[in-house]
Amino acid sequence: MRSLDDVIKNKVNGLYYGNRVLLPFKAEILKAIIEKNIITDFSATHKGAHCTIAGNYTEIYFLDYVDLSDEISKYETIKLVLVEEGKDIFDINNHKKLLLHLKENHQLLIQEATEEILFIE
Repeated sequence: MRSLDDVIKNKVNGLYYGNRVLLPFKAEILKAIIEKNIITDFSATHKGAHCTIAGNYTEIYFLDYVDLSDEISKYETIKLVLVEEGKDIFDINNHKKLLLHLKENHQLLIQEATEEILFIE
């Protein structure tokens, strides 16, 4: 199983297919910002997004989208706030801010956000 630090350090890509995002680590997603939509409820009964941990990865379905690549340009990103599985979710220092860039061939570039990137808190 990969850790988030390993993914960032070694530039391991995730994947996306249609409205589905696959992250190569396990995490609890706290917030997703996609276009102008801010999603904080990832339960199966809520519109917006659904998140599950399966095997050694995390998957997110963005339910309001059919195909993310049709909606998000190469200049835009999906922003996530998350806590890696096994870390204390109540310790704010464990909250990580990531940028997801959609690339060719269903590749998803994963970067840790710098302080200069605007996140709506």
